[in-house]
Amino acid sequence: MTPRPPAILALEDGRVFRGESFGARVETTGEVVFNTAMTGYQEVLSDPSYCGQIVTFTYPLIGNYGVNDEDWESERLRAQGMVCRDVCEVPSNWRSTGRLQDLLEEKGLPGICGIDTRALTRHLRDQGVMRGCLSAVDLDGDALVEKARRSPSMQGLALAELVTCTEPYWWTEGGASDRAEPLDAKKPLAVVLDFGVKWNILRRLRAEGFRVRVVPARTPVVDVLALQPEGVVLSNGPGDPEPLDFAIMTARELSRAVPTLGICLGHQLLGLAFGGRTGKLKFGHRGANHPVIDRRTGVVEVTSQNHGFMVDAESLDPAEFELTHWSGNDGTLEGMVHRGLPVLSCQYHPEASPGPHDSRPWFAAFREQVMERRLARRPSAARPKPAKAPVS
Repeated sequence: MTPRPPAILALEDGRVFRGESFGARVETTGEVVFNTAMTGYQEVLSDPSYCGQIVTFTYPLIGNYGVNDEDWESERLRAQGMVCRDVCEVPSNWRSTGRLQDLLEEKGLPGICGIDTRALTRHLRDQGVMRGCLSAVDLDGDALVEKARRSPSMQGLALAELVTCTEPYWWTEGGASDRAEPLDAKKPLAVVLDFGVKWNILRRLRAEGFRVRVVPARTPVVDVLALQPEGVVLSNGPGDPEPLDFAIMTARELSRAVPTLGICLGHQLLGLAFGGRTGKLKFGHRGANHPVIDRRTGVVEVTSQNHGFMVDAESLDPAEFELTHWSGNDGTLEGMVHRGLPVLSCQYHPEASPGPHDSRPWFAAFREQVMERRLARRPSAARPKPAKAPVS
């Protein structure tokens, strides 16, 4: 095996990790975070919610099943960089079409391996996630620490507009398309506000029988409503939700007009839209193995998560929202439903890519709200019912 060139990961607090470079030999900065999933590195790296972040994988061997043309969550790699203990040189899987390190090199994404990721993860868990600089170009640790300190903080950073689509599109059986599928009156239209949407959210909406139209993050409310959606989805996305004034206003107006599902960043935007507060977690929730408790039933879901911010449960009016789902790790709010409107949201990722499928019923619950609203439009129908979270 050809020796890899040296690389350095330097943190803003002065901690320096020396290892080996793989992927693109470039320099990058970002918030250094850790993900506890054992698989799904291609989905993670292409998830727009990782924009602005250098991802550390806690599982020690990465790349063992290669990469392929199917496991993308957006059209390109979105993370700023990748950190792992070991990179597999010879992947083995029937779906594999190439090596992870070759994909990173082709797409211009830097990686570092050969470091003690357990020590790095413990450091981030104890001290909190922080800015870092990953470089295979400059090998001066002190200089890289200064570059990390000069990079922007995730707190207060609005990133959704960097990852949103530039033009509306339809999501069809074959993926993104300029053409809508033939109109089927049985299929309700869901409009997805793209703050960094993962493709598997769109796939799951299709699986629930929706026609799916994706629109840019700054699409005016009047233009969304002109599409006559029967449901609106506020997608996941990167960065701090509080600076997104335009998105908070959009969430406020649409959720009062149309059945609405918020996912991850969309959940946070709904919390802010209804007068709540958000805050930054010490090291966030990232992985495919996070327990969530449905306090109504006591049932625990194993979930896929990726967020560094959360909705402050105490800032929400209990007469307005039923708070249904909570983190089994730190007790933060994970799911809620409005008591009077067909509005529901979850902090974690019900599309589960990568990850377990425990949380897919959120999409069925959303469809149920949409279909109840459709029935309520009939002259003899009763008043529409408020949203109901899926029962675990």
